[in-house]
Amino acid sequence: MKDVSLTRVSASNAMSPSTTTATATTTAKTTSVKLWTSTAPVRQRQLWQQCSEASSLSGVHCDFRWLAALCDGLHHEPYVLEAVQDSQLIGVLPLAFVKSTLFGRFLVSLPYVNSAGIITGDETAAAALISRAVGLADELNVRYLELRHEVGFEHPALTRQLTSKVHMRLALPSSSNELWSQLKSRPRNKVRKGEKQGFTVSWGSHELLEDFYAVFSRNMRDLGTPVFGRRLFRSILTHFSQKAELCVVRSGRQPVAAALLVHGNGVTEVPSASSLRSFNSANVNDLMYWHLLQRAIERGQRVFDFGRTTRDSNTFVFKKKWGARPEPAVWQYYVRKGDVAGMRPEGGKYDRMIRLWRRLPVGLTRLIGPRIVRGIP
Repeated sequence: MKDVSLTRVSASNAMSPSTTTATATTTAKTTSVKLWTSTAPVRQRQLWQQCSEASSLSGVHCDFRWLAALCDGLHHEPYVLEAVQDSQLIGVLPLAFVKSTLFGRFLVSLPYVNSAGIITGDETAAAALISRAVGLADELNVRYLELRHEVGFEHPALTRQLTSKVHMRLALPSSSNELWSQLKSRPRNKVRKGEKQGFTVSWGSHELLEDFYAVFSRNMRDLGTPVFGRRLFRSILTHFSQKAELCVVRSGRQPVAAALLVHGNGVTEVPSASSLRSFNSANVNDLMYWHLLQRAIERGQRVFDFGRTTRDSNTFVFKKKWGARPEPAVWQYYVRKGDVAGMRPEGGKYDRMIRLWRRLPVGLTRLIGPRIVRGIP
């Protein structure tokens, strides 16, 4: 697997003066923004990782390894903007250049994950990073710049935002027994029913990828959604090493539910999870999620992130029954061409294609799905 790395682009050939610096009148400090692309020294990447780990922001999404994992797994071109004051790194913004013949060009922080965007606690640095990202979006001639924030940033170029979805997160107690006692009777009964079906639960990494993908790809076909390729999940497991793992639930030898877990600093996230519809009545999904929650507690995590969902949808209700509470999701946009809603499945534009996709053979969707979905921001 190719390792994504980055290189510094000099101001003379990549950055215009209007977007490389910003001055805060309250502090009289100048913030310079440096742009990196293609390859960067290991030391520089270590600094970005340290900056993300030191941020007051929490969650797996702040881990800078996502940029390399996603660009490796989806063949995107990576960019990093870094904000510097007095020779000190005070903020970073990872970006992926997403382009395809079918959908066009986009600059995103970041695709696949629910949260990314600017990592800094300094308002001046944030403004400078956004300004440079806007300039880069112009240079790359993208349809729009998308910043997947949890708290919105004020900037004149960010004229659109989506707030219709929320993150569902559960504060974890110190033990599984305590969590069990907090659950209402309905989720407990569903877990008990699943436990009586004779399912087995396995944990692992690359060795479980084929079983995970067998379940995940079939479920995506049933939903009418092009599936990500194995390469993406292989890349995540590689870049996150001991922090990422797969859970596979089997009925006999058949994998019937599976999930990807990524453990961050106090937060465990489940970016992808699926179960076969034919086993819904056996409550295999409830059983799997109970094991996912237990796993997070065993690792001493404080929060379980169920992911982003639409309020009052079926997935919202499912996550809420575990005790998860909604938190804001603020996706902000600098739009240059067209409309943001045109790329969202909930807009209705792709309803016919979704119905058609559901009728395709699973094997065919595994072949052509990754080529399509990599171009969707």
